[in-house]
Amino acid sequence: MVRVSLSASPLLTLACHCRGCQKLCASDYSLTAMFPADSFSITGDVARGGLRSKGREHFYCHSCLGFVYSRIAGADERINLRISVLDDAAALPPFVEVMTDEKQDWAEVSVAHSYCRFPETAEDLQRLMAQYSKGWP
Repeated sequence: MVRVSLSASPLLTLACHCRGCQKLCASDYSLTAMFPADSFSITGDVARGGLRSKGREHFYCHSCLGFVYSRIAGADERINLRISVLDDAAALPPFVEVMTDEKQDWAEVSVAHSYCRFPETAEDLQRLMAQYSKGWP
């Protein structure tokens, strides 16, 4: 069993509708909270695995094989934590949804921002994080 410790608030929360996340999470989308990497620590055995995505590493609890977090190449300052591993997951609703061009027709998520793919620039992402830091919902 793994335990996650966080010393900062999330930078952003999101729902990803891509087919990869649908498969990794066995659901219609994944729920993610971005945290500063230096605010995140994990104890217990984790295994790297899941879908092989260029530039992405996915980590799982070695014991239960639950999807815990991801790292994205070029974004070493952040980790993407699956919200479901937190004790109070309901306190972190998604602020943004991405990859809506791959979402299931019946999947509905209440968010402030929606993208067919991803925010286009680093500035777009920074703007979303700034808006999120002001409070959501």
